[in-house]
Formats: sequence, structure tokens, C-alpha cells
Amino acid sequence: MSSVKIENLHASVGGVEILNGVDLEINDGEIHAIMGPNGSGKSTLASLIAGHPDYEVTSGSILLDGQDVLELEPEQRAQKGIFLAFQYPVEIPGVSNANFMKQSVNDIRKAKGLEPLKAGEFLKLMKEKAKFVEMDKSFLKRSVNDGFSGGEKKRNEVFQMAMLDPEFIIMDETDSGLDIDALRIVANGVNKIKDGKKSFIIITHYQRLLEYIVPDFVHVLSGGKIIKSGGSELALELEERGYDWLGETNDEVVA
Repeated sequence: MSSVKIENLHASVGGVEILNGVDLEINDGEIHAIMGPNGSGKSTLASLIAGHPDYEVTSGSILLDGQDVLELEPEQRAQKGIFLAFQYPVEIPGVSNANFMKQSVNDIRKAKGLEPLKAGEFLKLMKEKAKFVEMDKSFLKRSVNDGFSGGEKKRNEVFQMAMLDPEFIIMDETDSGLDIDALRIVANGVNKIKDGKKSFIIITHYQRLLEYIVPDFVHVLSGGKIIKSGGSELALELEERGYDWLGETNDEVVA
């Protein structure tokens, strides 16, 4: 299980302040959606939690089950159960999906003091999880995201998520660029991963993803801080009215 507490988080890049006092608490098993105008700091928040080195935290903390993850390297955060599904998944030519996942899964197991999976166990697990996102087995032999369409890359992110079995999952605009069928497949994969214990942050511009993955809470991030929170109905209101009615958007935040 995984609880997350973000307290008074301030962060900058290149001397420009991006986050301006973010407070957010996510309990075990909860799904929190974060929406907001372009340039409000949503992707910055996701990157900071995962440990992107380009962003400097100037004050505040990110606690995962009581431990401040800001003290940890990105790979240590992953070993603790943090997973970031990228807005723009990277391509890794020459490294097959199968080999990439075998190394990743066994690195996580090693960090937990577990023995690596035997070849047969790993293949069985991989085929099982590939079904979550309706991934053909031929994709497992292909280089990671190399030559994949946008939808295939997003499905591959959810496949990786299923394989690594993280405790705290951040999805950074996973729905961007997806057609209706791809959106359904990705959302169904996420819903199969949900187990009532994993916690989620889902960053999105659109309510349509939240029709498939229903959040417990919706937050509006603007000007580098959360300016409004509510239930899932808030996403519908934002879809209908936009953000201007909130009256506190800030165009100066850039990432």
C-alpha cells in the first residue's frame, strides 16, 4: 500500500519558479486527477515526484509512506514503488521490450530482497500482462517504443506498469493523442491494475479519460499551486466552463 503527502512544494527550473506551494495528500488506493491550463506546472509536478534532475526543489517535501523521496535518486524512487507514465514515451532502439522488462523487473525484485524470476516465470508473467492492453506478442520482441505509433507507446507504458507492479502511479497526459479505441484499451488496462491499494495521480486536460478511470478527487493546478479541489463532478464542470471562471489562473508558469 502507498500513501503520499506533498507539503508546501516549491520548485524552479533555470531560476524560474514553477511550483508555488503545492499541498496534496493521497491515501492508499485513491485516484486523484490533476487538471489545469497549459503551463500550470502539472508535468513539472510529475517529473519532480519521479526525480527529474532538471528541476530544483527550493522548499517542501514529498513523503511516500512517511519517507521523503526527495532524498532518493530516481532509480531508488522506482524501487520504492513510484512509476511515471510519460506524456512522450522515449524510444530505445536496439533494446527489446522483453529484455528491458526482464532487467527492470529483476532489478525491482533485487531491491526488495527477492530472487530474480526464472525464464519460464518471466515469460508467463509477460504474456499475462500483455493481454491487459491487448498487445500482440510480436511487440515484446521489438525495440522499446521504436517505430511504435502514439497509441502503441501509451499501451506499452501501461504494460510496463503492469509488469513492475508499482504502488504509486503518475500518469502524465497518457490520453493525449489517443483515439477512442486506444483510449479504451489504455483505460481498461489501468482498471485491471487497480487493486484498491495502489494510489494514482492522473494528469489530464480532458474529462473523457475520467469517464473510463473514475477519480476519487479532482484538483485544479494553476499558477503553480492547487486552487480548487472537488469530486469527479468537478471535471465535468471544468469541461463545460473552462478555467477562467476560477479567476486565479496564472500565465507566467511555463512548465
